Amino acid sequence: MSTTADAADFRPAPKAARPKLEWGAAWRALQRLLKDKEDTHAVFEIMRALTGDSIAKGYQRLLDTPGGGRIAYERQEFAAKLMDDAWLDSLPAGSVGAAYRTFIRAEHLSADGLVEISRDSGEHADEPHPYAWFGRRTRDVHDIWHILSGYHRDALGEACLVAFSYAQTRSLGWAFIAFGAASTARNSGYPMVKAIWQGYQRGKAAAWLLGQDYERLMSEPLEAARGRLGITPATIYDSIPADVRDGAVAA
Repeated sequence: MSTTADAADFRPAPKAARPKLEWGAAWRALQRLLKDKEDTHAVFEIMRALTGDSIAKGYQRLLDTPGGGRIAYERQEFAAKLMDDAWLDSLPAGSVGAAYRTFIRAEHLSADGLVEISRDSGEHADEPHPYAWFGRRTRDVHDIWHILSGYHRDALGEACLVAFSYAQTRSLGWAFIAFGAASTARNSGYPMVKAIWQGYQRGKAAAWLLGQDYERLMSEPLEAARGRLGITPATIYDSIPADVRDGAVAA
């Protein structure tokens, strides 16, 4: 028999208790991020300041998604899977997972790196609560969204991906970063702001990625997965030379 305290862990928080938006903290973190796109701590600070109730709403949406109830019930910690080199090496050539494997190894990234940064940034990274789990799930699939969207880790690619992520999550933190990046886009003669706006449009047009079974998705052929999920080509971003993209935004 569940106790009242047990049940409270799974009830939506009362409206008054939901996180307040901390615009000042977000603004200070954004200034640091625009100076250094590698300042992942600043990203987590912005997201914590402006997440609001988007995580709670996302979790409830997952429950209403076909297959989402099972995913929520199993509550797999996907970061552990992404840190399993044997599993990554088993994923077939041409798959989403194979592209992810190449990406993280070339960029010297790891899922546990994001986990540690989220802890250092004051996130409730290990809290045993459905909403906290959903937040971790959102964090852990970020680099997979790089693969699915086709956006690289240059400054413009990150700006496009956060706009894409806002469309997918409705978390104001992503929108705040995207607007910050767009406002500082250098006038290089290339359509930087249009590329960021297209990132939002692509994210809005695509299927809801947080409702996907990621273990299955990782074995799916990359182009087939993009087609199934309605992820269109990043035509404007792709039209901008690679050597221009990393200087696309600046403080």
